[in-house]
Amino acid sequence: MTTTEHLWIEMPDGTRLAARLWMPEGAETAAVPAIFEYIPYRKADMVRARDERNHPYFAAHGYACLRVDMRGSGDSEGQMPDMYSEHELSDARHLIDWIAAQPWCDGNVGMFGTSWGGTASLQANLDAPGPLKAIIAVCATHDRYEDDIHHKGGCLLTDTFEWGATLPAILGAPPTPNVGPDWKERWKKRLDSLSFPVEAWVREEARGNYWRHGSVIHQADRLSRPVLAVGGWSDRYSNSVMSLVSARPDLVWGVVGPWGHHYPDHAHPGPGIGFQQLALDWWDSWLKPGPSAPDWPRLRVWLREYDPPANAIDIRNGRWIETGPAETVTRPLTLHLSDGTLSEKSAGSIREGHIPSDLRVGRASGDTGYFGRFGGLPLDQREDDALSLTFETAPLEEDVVLYGVATAQLVVRSSSALGQLCLRLNDVTPDGTSVRVGLCVRNLALDDALDAPEVLAKPEDHTVNIPFHTKAYRFGKGHRIRLSVTSSYWPIIWPSPEEATLTLLRGSLILPVFEGTPENLKADFPPALDLPVKKTHRIVSTPELRRFQNEHPRGGLLNGWEQPFAEVYCSETGTAFGYATRAEHDVVRGDPASARTRFEHHARYSRPDGVADMKSALTATCDPTSFFLKGTLTAEWDGERIAERSWTVSIPRRYG
Repeated sequence: MTTTEHLWIEMPDGTRLAARLWMPEGAETAAVPAIFEYIPYRKADMVRARDERNHPYFAAHGYACLRVDMRGSGDSEGQMPDMYSEHELSDARHLIDWIAAQPWCDGNVGMFGTSWGGTASLQANLDAPGPLKAIIAVCATHDRYEDDIHHKGGCLLTDTFEWGATLPAILGAPPTPNVGPDWKERWKKRLDSLSFPVEAWVREEARGNYWRHGSVIHQADRLSRPVLAVGGWSDRYSNSVMSLVSARPDLVWGVVGPWGHHYPDHAHPGPGIGFQQLALDWWDSWLKPGPSAPDWPRLRVWLREYDPPANAIDIRNGRWIETGPAETVTRPLTLHLSDGTLSEKSAGSIREGHIPSDLRVGRASGDTGYFGRFGGLPLDQREDDALSLTFETAPLEEDVVLYGVATAQLVVRSSSALGQLCLRLNDVTPDGTSVRVGLCVRNLALDDALDAPEVLAKPEDHTVNIPFHTKAYRFGKGHRIRLSVTSSYWPIIWPSPEEATLTLLRGSLILPVFEGTPENLKADFPPALDLPVKKTHRIVSTPELRRFQNEHPRGGLLNGWEQPFAEVYCSETGTAFGYATRAEHDVVRGDPASARTRFEHHARYSRPDGVADMKSALTATCDPTSFFLKGTLTAEWDGERIAERSWTVSIPRRYG
């Protein structure tokens, strides 16, 4: 193959996007199908090593491959005011048409990516341009409000502040000399107009039009090309896979493994699979002459089972199974909540239904899985369970396979119009070990669609249906199923403005239970490959991430983690990219308005012509009526301060 390090692709408004191109041998004389990935993560350095696992492999098998920096990122021109702006969405469609029109392309285009790139692929698939024939969406979101990094069940996630600190440092980093000798002037212009998008993410508390924009689940009927959706159970974005298969079983095939926010060839927890070979089979089916659907089951998922809880697990227990859409192979099992018990026997009111609001609950939560950090899996839930209102079954007389969306139907009395419910579905072993299988939360101030009510409800009894994310999990014979209920989950969820008194009056848990025995995968996935074959990068340092938590005598709770400086060197460009991040979450027990989160991020780009350092920080605090955000960003070149930006924002708390 041949590689073009940098080329310009001009958009209709004159803005040029930067791309890297891999061409298979002979494409100059015989046009070939093309595949592209479209993300803001700097093709020249930041994810260069990851790009080279995928694009050269596809190019070596007959596809022209492009990696495009989004407008306002990397070497591309323009500005990015927020995620999924109108320009970003329209640029993707123009890219598809531009690629199809090139003499080396035969007019057939595929699009893929992980995380933002997978989501961009889904968005481009709505009423897709003619040349787009198929997409692959890995660890992507189909619902920006409920299944993204910002909110969950209408509650604010503290992870939104990590992304709020990190994204400006990515977008504010300098373009490379690929863009021309005026790269530093371009850099300064970009820094001057840099936005602070976390403000909108916090301000838009309810679902609303802001979050519906770009959420394909609300317009799944407009998906128009085949979709291979890939996720991992340790990544909260995995909810999109089963959901999309259910919404469009005519168009979507799904794979869900045990891993986190990664391409599955670099899966952790394992086992991983050969993503490149799987993707190549997909592209060959749809982009080559005589396209035809692959002979695959609609869903291939890792059926999890009990693992001793640990911060990190290399290989999960379980097995691969294959099925049609989840709802076609399950029946509902309704378990009624009584005083401390879950059973099929119908129950009345719960006598002891006070829901605790202890801010210590959540200390065994681990991470949410968004960023693919090593470890951070949920720990033994016993201490959190002891601080919660719990309901559990008798020891199971036979295995129970949960497959799909479990739902809690609850009637709750609240002393305040503002309040949260936080539910955990746990697997309890005979020795008492408690493993978190599922987590769901609900902001009681919002309506059933998680939209803002016309009038904030007065304190009253709430009847709520709260869905868990999709799961495939086997509860073993002799184990117990436990539902744990609290009104807080710090530091994953930002706490309510006040500690409302919540009482659970009655309820039930509805489990989608697999009928019969799940069928083992007939054809094994290909093994993960060590790519690229010829390495063009080396790991300089990968120090272990450190997690910490402390409880102070006066009730202060501190949770956090620190990733010391890690770095990778790319020999082709003589460039090294490194980063370090620190997170701190603290709160005082009994005082939810004392909550504070701070993220500090440092990224360094060491190039032959100099060194750029990007340092960003974001601190979020609150009182009962407002959020307060303070953000800073500094940019340095060879130790000289190039720019400094700061943002101070106060945002009213309307719903939580």
